Amino acid sequence: MSLEQVPVGSLMPDRFKSILTERQSEELDRAIERSHQLLGGRVVWTVNSTSRGGGVAEMLWSLVAYARGAGVNARWTVIEGSEDFFRTTKRIHNMLHGSEGDGLGLGAEDESVYLGVGAENARELGRLVRPTDVVLLHDPQTGGLVAPLRETGAKVIWRCHVGVDTANDNVRAAWRFLLPHIRDADAYVFSRDSFIWDDLDRSRAVIIPPSIDAFSAKNQDLSPAHTAAILHAAGIQNGTTAPGSPTFVRHDGTPGRVDRRAELHESRMLESTDRVVVQISRWDRLKDHAGVLDAFREGIAPVSDAHLVLAGPSAAAVSDDPEGLAVLEEITARREACPEPVRDRVHLASLPMEDAEENAAIVNALQRRADVIAQKSLAEGFGLTVSEAMWKGRPVVASDVGGIRDQIFEGETGVLVEPADLEGFAEAVRGLLDDPERAERLGHAAREQVRSAFLGPRHLTQYVELFGALLGTPAAA
Repeated sequence: MSLEQVPVGSLMPDRFKSILTERQSEELDRAIERSHQLLGGRVVWTVNSTSRGGGVAEMLWSLVAYARGAGVNARWTVIEGSEDFFRTTKRIHNMLHGSEGDGLGLGAEDESVYLGVGAENARELGRLVRPTDVVLLHDPQTGGLVAPLRETGAKVIWRCHVGVDTANDNVRAAWRFLLPHIRDADAYVFSRDSFIWDDLDRSRAVIIPPSIDAFSAKNQDLSPAHTAAILHAAGIQNGTTAPGSPTFVRHDGTPGRVDRRAELHESRMLESTDRVVVQISRWDRLKDHAGVLDAFREGIAPVSDAHLVLAGPSAAAVSDDPEGLAVLEEITARREACPEPVRDRVHLASLPMEDAEENAAIVNALQRRADVIAQKSLAEGFGLTVSEAMWKGRPVVASDVGGIRDQIFEGETGVLVEPADLEGFAEAVRGLLDDPERAERLGHAAREQVRSAFLGPRHLTQYVELFGALLGTPAAA
């Protein structure tokens, strides 16, 4: 196997000071100074299973770059795995969310594949890791690396981005599989307290919620003209007379342009005057695209003129998710089965992934274009699309599950509904479409909530605190 070393540049954390409060700026300065004391002479290795597609990869592009800009020797490595390995880890992912996934369960053969891939990747990475280093492993795909990498003498942290508040048999089975392999990590990081598994040593568990980068291609400010131009270039919205161009600013400060078109399943393109409900997520059954479509068909389309856009990454481009294409095919068939007046207002968009920042710019434009943004997940570790939408001042209707509860205060910064309540979801969406003033009020409060709790500097500061607890004293140069 050959590990992928992801090339990440440097970004200066000081850029956040234009949007932080004075207190937040001072906390960031202290964290940077502390990182110099703790991490001089060390490498901080970040390890996961893909460099594109999904919230973890998006966060890492920013967090690793800002860490490097702060003077930390931060590196990002992506493990390699077989088809059998990724089928197993997708099953673990689903089961940790309480779903049975493909229903095959986790047996001795799965464990053999899982540990074999982990050992091979750890063997290669272990040639680079030194005893003074810190290794941050992300999600179930990396659990098999914990034990062999601890043998290098490095501090090993396992970060779990998924979980549920109430366990069922599927969750318990997934943890029985994982626990022997991750138990010996020096620390565990979870997105919320209820995700910490009971059989773990809670003294080694830390809560660090995810974050967004306000300056990334996905979240940077776009004018209405640029928004319309990007959507037109991607083939999502009809031509516009607005004097914009389909451009954005890349992480390194250079200009980017949207040239690739989305793969669309629709009867016609959106018009600039159409009101739009949007959900953007991976093609994953736990995101419940089917439920959104059913609620739109039964409870929104018959009493409004709104359109629905369900968008996600090109299913073939997300290497660690073997189910994406099948889910997209299911949703496409479900759209085709809708009555024609409804079908004409449902748009499925697979967004190009050849250029991750181009993809992010299209997502940014879609979110800013939306009248209402949905995230009707059946289970959710955190749901970065919620914070992304909130940062753009959009009103959000989301499921009252997992980490979404930590982002949305019901009736104050968005609307929460029970995940299986299609009628309640439709009613909430209709309420925001019918009351633009309330929608604007919620959107404004939502942006301030993200500013206070879900931007990158808070995330980086918490990691520095964790490293300090593990390391105690600076490494020798």
